[in-house]
Amino acid sequence: MKYFCLYSSPLGNIILQSDGEALTGLDFENSKVNEISKICNENNLKIFDITKQWLDIYFSGKEPTFVPKLNIQNITPFKKEVINEMLKIPYGKTATYKEIAFRLANKRNILKMSAQAVGGAVGKNPIAIIIPCHRVVGTNGNLTGYAGGLLKKVELLKLEGIDVSKFSMPSKSKFL
Repeated sequence: MKYFCLYSSPLGNIILQSDGEALTGLDFENSKVNEISKICNENNLKIFDITKQWLDIYFSGKEPTFVPKLNIQNITPFKKEVINEMLKIPYGKTATYKEIAFRLANKRNILKMSAQAVGGAVGKNPIAIIIPCHRVVGTNGNLTGYAGGLLKKVELLKLEGIDVSKFSMPSKSKFL
């Protein structure tokens, strides 16, 4: 059984998803991921209360000191590696797709890995904000795609105290 509930954030409604025990999804209501909510049942679960507490702290401009229990389902080993790298990006900092690819290549003892492959895995992040895909940026300073929209990505970075003036928006982005 899948469960969901809505959280009202300063950036719009966020859909929380759970298997009943752990958080399995978190994304903005207007994103491409939220189609899953149509097959879920709304329910009030302890994991939702914990996640809402985490989000309340985060949206107050503070770094939460805990992470709700997460259960990422149907994920490849590569995507899991990318998620683990995103979880290492500190609050208030960013990393590039290229940096993540370099770290993964080093772990695998290979010369290089595709930053585009990393980008594809980042784009499939099922638990936005808590798994901070918004902290991943282009090597050239571009704020690349974000499922919730680039304007939300900018707001999340600003909320964490990141100077977004050093980044540029891609022209005519389909993610706005």
